[in-house]
This record gives sequence, structure tokens and C-alpha cells, in this order.
Amino acid sequence: LKDITPWHIEKYKSKRTKDGMKPATVNRELSCLKHIYTKAIEWGKAKENPVKKVKFFKENNERVRFLDKNSGEMEALLRACRESTSPYLYNIVLLALNTGMRRGEIFGLKFADIDLERRIITIRETKNGETRRIPFNDEAKKVIEAIPKTESPYLFPSKNGGRLDNIQNAFETARDKAGLKDFRLHDCRHTFASYLVMGGVDLFTVKELLGHKDIEMTLRYSHLAPEHRKTAVSKIGEIVKEALENSNCSQESVKEASKKILSIGASH
Repeated sequence: LKDITPWHIEKYKSKRTKDGMKPATVNRELSCLKHIYTKAIEWGKAKENPVKKVKFFKENNERVRFLDKNSGEMEALLRACRESTSPYLYNIVLLALNTGMRRGEIFGLKFADIDLERRIITIRETKNGETRRIPFNDEAKKVIEAIPKTESPYLFPSKNGGRLDNIQNAFETARDKAGLKDFRLHDCRHTFASYLVMGGVDLFTVKELLGHKDIEMTLRYSHLAPEHRKTAVSKIGEIVKEALENSNCSQESVKEASKKILSIGASH
């Protein structure tokens, strides 16, 4: 670990880019390496973190693709997942839609991380390395309770009982069968967030549920709530109107006062 310098990491970045890796993918790899060094320093195996001196790629995170409930996209996807040969796909997609969890977070989910009584999931394998806790709804509870326990601690174990690491082929087959275009498994997370915002949930609550470190990440969904912004402004209008009425200064009296001022100005 002590032999790796920021220069080596920059060379790695360059090579991965030339290999065709997307900026987001390289950034995730750098984040992983950064976390390794953080732990190494904590355990006395390293003195400094060279990744901190390396600039991450700027990512384009503006894309928001979610399932359109009016065109039956969600129903079509769930139907295709239910008919999949994968024993896990249907439940994984249901959990993603109901909790907004990332694919890796679902893969790493263990029975011990779930409090059915309090309806809280403890997510230990997060993108930023920080544990977070999220509530879950009735539909997610049904999914969790229906999953049979095995010798593996994971909800969705691999064939050897370890952590599942890939379900891409099964998902793409179901997606194509459902007739969905430009839709990824990660977009189930976008669907979760989009319908929360369209349902009137504030962005800071959505930020906490998604585990975003920065509100900037959550702001991508803000355009989905124009009606709620109008409602918010209308509420302010009602408050001001009530205050005007209580102060014996209604909008009509304001108009009358304006006319008097204009008439005075005209007479001079």
C-alpha cells in the first residue's frame, strides 16, 4: 500500500478510460480504493491516503428514466420479472421499486439487517461506505417475509451461499420482454424517487431515503413537482391574504390607497 502514489492512480484512471470504462465506473473504483486506504490508516497499515490527491471524473447524473404508470410500463416489467427463470429477479425489482435501494445494496442485504417489527432496513454496503437506515412499506414487508431462509445470511445468495454479484442477463431479458426502451435496473431507484417527488414528498426527505450525501444529486428530480411548487406558492398567498384581512388592509383597500396616491400625483 505504501508504494502506491497519486501518479500510479492517475495512470490507472487513464488506462481504464482507454479501455472504454465510463467515468462513473472509474469513480466507483476510486471510491473503493479510497475506502480501503481509510481502513488501512485506521488499522495502522498505511500513513496516508493517496486517492485524496486524485481528482475524480465529473459525472453526468442528469438522466432520470422512470416507469410510466399511465402506459402500463410498471405492470409489464413486473409481469416479465415474475415469469423470469431467475428465482431472485422479481423480488429484487420489487424491493428496488419500494425502497429505492441500489443494486449492490440489495445484493448485500442480510436477514440480520432487517427489523420487521420496526420496519427498518440497515444498509451496510453503501456507495459512500457509510451505514444508513431506511423504513420500508407494506409491499416491501410482504416481499421480505416471503423469502425463505437458507444457511446463507443473504436474502439473495449466490450458488455457493455468498453474496450475489450479477443479475444483469435476467433483467435485460425481462426488460426486453416487457418492451421497455432505455431502462436499467438502476432506474427502479429513479422510479422510487420520482413518484415520491410527484407525490409531494420534499426533496430533503427523498435525499435521506436515497442516501445522497449532497442535495445536488437529489435536485435532478425537482422538475417533477411543478404543481407542488404552485401549491406551495398558493399557500403563502393564503397566509398573506389572511394577514391583510386581519390587519384591515385587504387587497381592495390596497387598490384604493394606490388610486389616492396616483390622484395626488396627478394634481401636482
